Amino acid sequence: MIGTVPKRFFLTSGFGEASNALNAFDAALLRAGIGDTNLVKMSSILPPRAEEIAPYVIPKGSLVPVAFAELTCDRPGTRISAAVAVGIPEDPDMAGLIMECSHEGTPALCERRARAMVREGMEQIRGVKIREIKSISASLTVHRVGAVFAAVVLCP
Repeated sequence: MIGTVPKRFFLTSGFGEASNALNAFDAALLRAGIGDTNLVKMSSILPPRAEEIAPYVIPKGSLVPVAFAELTCDRPGTRISAAVAVGIPEDPDMAGLIMECSHEGTPALCERRARAMVREGMEQIRGVKIREIKSISASLTVHRVGAVFAAVVLCP
């Protein structure tokens, strides 16, 4: 995997409930369309010139690089949310930035926080101008044990 630079990406999200946290997380991954893969958590850099694509069916068992936010909760009535935002630079030869957020609260606030982190990380910390910010979130009001998941999946 070292030296491999993904050329494409997509955003996905999901939520799930079960009798325990791990199964709730698994249900969220299945709803996001990546439940039968092996996620490789990565830090939050979008490769230069990466092209956004529509989510697609990834072969079962694949190793999948992903930056993600997730949260599980076992308190009925609690609203949980997870979001990711990806900043795409004006200069296509520059790397983009992915930020993750999860909290108890609304998905709109979670996405706003992730987008604000992208702006700070790119414009203030890196000095990189942003062409566009894309984001996605998932939210759930817990009944048993709930999980939310939002991700940027990097693809060959």
